[in-house]
Amino acid sequence: MAATSILLAGFGGQGVLFAGKFLAYKGMVQGKQLSWLPSYGPEMRGGTANCSVILSDTPVGSPIITNPDVLVAMNLPSLQKFVDAVVPGGKIILDSTLIDAKVERDDIEVFYVPATQMAKDAGFATLSNMILTGKVLKEIDIVSYEGNRETLESFIPAKKAGLIDMNLQALQIGYEL
Repeated sequence: MAATSILLAGFGGQGVLFAGKFLAYKGMVQGKQLSWLPSYGPEMRGGTANCSVILSDTPVGSPIITNPDVLVAMNLPSLQKFVDAVVPGGKIILDSTLIDAKVERDDIEVFYVPATQMAKDAGFATLSNMILTGKVLKEIDIVSYEGNRETLESFIPAKKAGLIDMNLQALQIGYEL
């Protein structure tokens, strides 16, 4: 039974829920069983936000993730809150532009991705979430990288279809790291 639990965490407005939704739809398009559970503070923008995604070959029993296989941390408070919960042998992918701390654990793999700076340099400052998501796709083997356009088209509203190409570019940047 192959299953991967992914916890994405950051401040509201960083695109944590969007990235989680993308991963969930990606799993759905590829025939996986899945769970997508968003969580955010009452202040939404600027408050805490996290999203749990489980992708599996078999039915998902519970959407709750207490010990993720993969943690995507978009800010320091998120890293500090969840770093110890990652399973031994798991992975942490963090935005090193916003997080200057080093992970002390030696039983996990850590990827320091300067996603915010890379997004600014590429001309789409708000898509650091998708750069990190591209890195997730590279590092997990539960879903393939192919079909990103179809996945985005399946849930992005028509009025925002013009943003699909930028999202694809951001995914590619992260995937090529």
